[in-house]
Amino acid sequence: MHRMKGIAIAASLAFAVCTVAAQDADRKVAGGGITVKGWTGKVDAGAAKQGKTINDSKLMQMGSDLHVAAGPAAVYWNPANTGTGNYTVKATFKEGKMTADHPHPYGVFIGGSKLDTETPNLVYCVAYGTGEVLVRGFSDGQVMTLAKRAPNPAVNKATEGGVTQEIAWNVTGDKAECLVNGKVAVSLPKADLVGPGKLESTDGVYGLRVAHNVDVVVSGLNKK
Repeated sequence: MHRMKGIAIAASLAFAVCTVAAQDADRKVAGGGITVKGWTGKVDAGAAKQGKTINDSKLMQMGSDLHVAAGPAAVYWNPANTGTGNYTVKATFKEGKMTADHPHPYGVFIGGSKLDTETPNLVYCVAYGTGEVLVRGFSDGQVMTLAKRAPNPAVNKATEGGVTQEIAWNVTGDKAECLVNGKVAVSLPKADLVGPGKLESTDGVYGLRVAHNVDVVVSGLNKK
């Protein structure tokens, strides 16, 4: 009986430790702030309520690339970067190191409006180094999930050397597709994206979505 109690306690403690590890706190990056000309950013509402700001992370230029050293989860954008009508936005993300038991996603958002307010609109597609993809966003500041986190063969899995993912949105007349490494990972009809409780439009600002505690280099962010 005592042995069984001991096993149960040990299992409970192990579960508690795993839970704590999975919910790692937002770090604060030394010398944080945005130093890329024309760019700005905003942390998620939950982080803001805890007194955290975009200055707890760092966005800087590295030659022609962007380097994000994230503290709180946030979106980053340049207001001059917009997409309207039919367009494709893509970028390549290189993560040098991933914590395998608690991956942190990153990707591209589109349809951005009211981004610097408490009621932003946007939709993002992000990839995890475990080979998973997620499509989520905000409608007037409220979280909306359009495709739950799920394994996808298009997504590369991290190795000891890290992982690289090309993530894109392709918007056409009646749908918007998230492509990962050149393959369609999620395809959504416009009716699922635009309307009451959703996006105002797929037209709008595009930019970067980065989860908390990520270090990632972004190259080739562009629209066609």
